[in-house]
Amino acid sequence: MADPSPTARSTPGGIALEDGFSSKVTLAGDPDISFWEKSIKPPGFAGGDPVDTTTMFNTTWRTKTPRSLIEMTPVTGNAAYDPAVLTQIRARINVEDTITITFPDGSTWAFFGWLKNFDPQEIAEGTQPEASFEFEVSNWDYVNDVESDVDLVSVEGT
Repeated sequence: MADPSPTARSTPGGIALEDGFSSKVTLAGDPDISFWEKSIKPPGFAGGDPVDTTTMFNTTWRTKTPRSLIEMTPVTGNAAYDPAVLTQIRARINVEDTITITFPDGSTWAFFGWLKNFDPQEIAEGTQPEASFEFEVSNWDYVNDVESDVDLVSVEGT
């Protein structure tokens, strides 16, 4: 049996983002929805729990292997809002759409999904009212009925 060999870390390519300002999330069905992003957590990528491959022939270790499919995790964040957003939220919640994350350098990630939650937080004197939001990522092109990847558009230099 061969043991793994160490690999040295190389210098990354590209240009690291330096500041989170200004990042935005856009819902294609209502690009001027009446909330103002204060923070955004872009979607992550998850491989899921490992597949247990342990058998009665193992002698020391439980063994496992990665799953074949991956998923994108939800987009979450906080925003200031106009109370009139209620009408817009009711019209867009659970409606399949294109969601775009715009990063501070102008790069974008676009993918299919829907607005899952819009949850106003406690309102108190001396603080700006905020709501948390969550967009679910489907990776499903609801128009053409096919699996769909995230569309990356990088600005020059990244």
